[in-house]
Amino acid sequence: MVVLGIDPGTQRCGYGIVARRDGRLVRLASGVIVPGALPMAERLGLILDGLTRLLALERVEAVAVETAFCGRSPRSALALGQARGVVLAAAARAGLAVHEYAPAEVKRAFTGSGRADKGQMLRTARALFGLEARLADEADAVAIAVCHLARGHRAPPPRAAARPATAGARLRASGALRPSVRRFAEAP
Repeated sequence: MVVLGIDPGTQRCGYGIVARRDGRLVRLASGVIVPGALPMAERLGLILDGLTRLLALERVEAVAVETAFCGRSPRSALALGQARGVVLAAAARAGLAVHEYAPAEVKRAFTGSGRADKGQMLRTARALFGLEARLADEADAVAIAVCHLARGHRAPPPRAAARPATAGARLRASGALRPSVRRFAEAP
């Protein structure tokens, strides 16, 4: 399986293409798309073009990305959301599923610690793949791809018969509530 891991950003968008071959992880490509100091719309367009080229070059079977988080400011959260939107659009255009992982889950799968710092992520990338990443965004993207491969493709467990979640829903479903109460509770 070949996975494209993406660390989205509008200033730097890290990417890492990792495959599992014969039980081993192999880094096929990695780097950072740096659109430069352009207006936001142009940067997002360059990131979309770069991701589209990557998806066309390699036989990527899945895309993995970190879940959004509200870090330092609403402005940076908005920019991150815009970059994630471009990632989702590129994956959809290529017909690929997108898998999302929390930052702590990625760090735990890659380094063994959910609280790993940027230096530890870079050292792990160097140890696993000989990757001399200049920017942490590249190591983070490789880690996201590794996280996806580490999780594997497990089918979701079979669901039991659907049960109403709340006590009120269970009472309504069983008919235990008076009709007037039931109508009131079910009204929009």
